[in-house]
Amino acid sequence: MSDTDDGWVASKVQLDRESYRRRRTRRSVLIASVSTVVVVAVVVLVVVNTPGWPRFRSTFLDLSYGWEVLPDIASGLWLNIRLMVICEIAILIVALVVALLRSLRGPAWFPLRALAIAYTDLFRGLPLILVLFLLGFGMPSLRLDWLPKSGLFWGCVALVLTYGAYVSEVLRAGIESVHPSQRAAARSLGLNHGKTMRFVVVPQAVRRVLPPLLNDLVSLMKDTGLISVLGVVYDAVLNAKIETSQTYNYTPYVVAGVLFVIITIPLTRLTDWVARRQGWTGAGGTV
Repeated sequence: MSDTDDGWVASKVQLDRESYRRRRTRRSVLIASVSTVVVVAVVVLVVVNTPGWPRFRSTFLDLSYGWEVLPDIASGLWLNIRLMVICEIAILIVALVVALLRSLRGPAWFPLRALAIAYTDLFRGLPLILVLFLLGFGMPSLRLDWLPKSGLFWGCVALVLTYGAYVSEVLRAGIESVHPSQRAAARSLGLNHGKTMRFVVVPQAVRRVLPPLLNDLVSLMKDTGLISVLGVVYDAVLNAKIETSQTYNYTPYVVAGVLFVIITIPLTRLTDWVARRQGWTGAGGTV
């Protein structure tokens, strides 16, 4: 029996229940820890006893060589992070514009709706790597003086166009999930269509789809590595490729992969935390 600050006294039944829950928690943690150790040990034993393990370890898991190339690959990863931030800002702007265009009503807006639909259908259907090739190699080949020739620029454009199509559908789903009564209430207060979308509909829509938006951010971080196919952007993946081509040792690729995982895991946990905090179940964003 113990007193609390407000004078409430826990009963013996309550104390027994809490003690039982603590014992169950400790037991569950112990079982999970033991089972994890056993599974990991079995996997490690199976792998290290395979005939090709020594060659695999020297080719992919050379720790001394990985530590040697780490600074160069990490400097390339900093470029990937900057690309992610810049592209994400542009993606959100493009996606919001496209989502708003698709939500317009009335026959007068049909050309804009059709253009938005054509954009989303096209870039959701094209593989990202093809968009990178088409823009990164195709646009500079036009030899127009007013067009940028930087592979980094066209790589960013390819990411923005491709992800903008996906994110626009996420935002459109959020916009359409807002109950029509919200729009009617805003119009009854004298807000026009633009202000209704700005102050009432879009904030609710973004809140409802925040977890999938963060999930797209995680995917974008990984896909920035695909810009290396243009051959002129010295990001983490291309730096790893350069190091590998000199020694035919694939450890730099493993190092680059580990660095990407280190960056994306916190983003993934942030997505999970936001989803739990909102009680996100796919609609409403509240418990």
